[in-house]
Amino acid sequence: MITHFYNLAGYAGLIADRVRTDAYAQALRGAIRPGSVVLEIGTGPGIFAVLACQLGAGRVIAIEASPVIQLARDVAAANHCTERIEFIEDLSTNVNFPIRADVIVSDLHGVLPLFEHHIPSIVDARRRFLAPGGMLIPRKEVIWAAVVEAPDRYGKIVDPWEHNGLGQDLGAARKLVVNEILKARFTPAQMLTEPLVWATLDYSTMESPDVQGELCWSIQRDATGHGIAVWFESELADGVHFSNAPGEPETIYACMFFPWLNPVPLAAGQRVRVDLLAKLLGSDYFWRWTTKVGSMESPEKIITQFDQSQLHGSILSPAALHRGASTFVPQISEKGRMQQRTLELMDGSAPLEEIAKRLAAEFPLRFTCWQQALSYAGELSREYSR
Repeated sequence: MITHFYNLAGYAGLIADRVRTDAYAQALRGAIRPGSVVLEIGTGPGIFAVLACQLGAGRVIAIEASPVIQLARDVAAANHCTERIEFIEDLSTNVNFPIRADVIVSDLHGVLPLFEHHIPSIVDARRRFLAPGGMLIPRKEVIWAAVVEAPDRYGKIVDPWEHNGLGQDLGAARKLVVNEILKARFTPAQMLTEPLVWATLDYSTMESPDVQGELCWSIQRDATGHGIAVWFESELADGVHFSNAPGEPETIYACMFFPWLNPVPLAAGQRVRVDLLAKLLGSDYFWRWTTKVGSMESPEKIITQFDQSQLHGSILSPAALHRGASTFVPQISEKGRMQQRTLELMDGSAPLEEIAKRLAAEFPLRFTCWQQALSYAGELSREYSR
């Protein structure tokens, strides 16, 4: 599983986002009782784990797969919470412990809640770790969408490929970039439709990480549409919400922009339908958005249609496609043999120095000295050993 890790600047941005941080703090204040068991998934630098202790939690289990967990330990020590917080450096789906948590808190998503393995992690934690009557924070998230007019944002996507200073035809790249989704900020004035709910993620009941739904809007004014803006509203607890919607106080998240293949002139009353699909494939989501614009005279008559997806925005070489074909007969490369051999040597009988010396002897063209092999073996050890 490939997991996104923030650097310290990224964590600083999350902490400095008072809309987000204050909402989580308010939800924790309402949920934690003296002696509560609290589980935090993705603790980062540990501020919510420490807050849980300060609010009277009897035990806090803080899970974090990235090296920032060491900073979380230091933060806990500086705030005199070490004895009540158990830090676990791993993914929550790999962890087992016998107790159940009264509160499970997490903030694993990116611009949208459909991000990497956020949903499977929450579903797994709810099943295995939440006590009867326990509370999930957040408990629910609603995903909204609207058609937007965004000439400046759209121009930043396509202009480098349409108007390059060398006078070259870069249309092949333009076809790709309009199939990518991007983080962007919008104002309410840029919305050409009323916002509609695309999906409601109820973490107390949901099972599948995949979401698909059709949105059907009526254009409110004459304008040019450039795509759709998508955002979330997070319900952390009773009366505790925050959102990255246009017009709401600015958060670190912004919105997600799904551009159209081309700008579309739209008239008031015109109908626009978009079928939006998010499917978890491997380590992250695959997105597809199909747009149909109806005629003013006959709304059922489609005058503009776009079928877009991240697949259409991918750069795939024939060689890479060939290696993934069902008829391809694979043969392990030297790189694969080297990794395979390294993992074979990690059988619990030899220290890394000995493993590195054997790798240097067996792959002399790859390693000029055993110290170089030690660096390579150390990386694999950090990822795969226990």
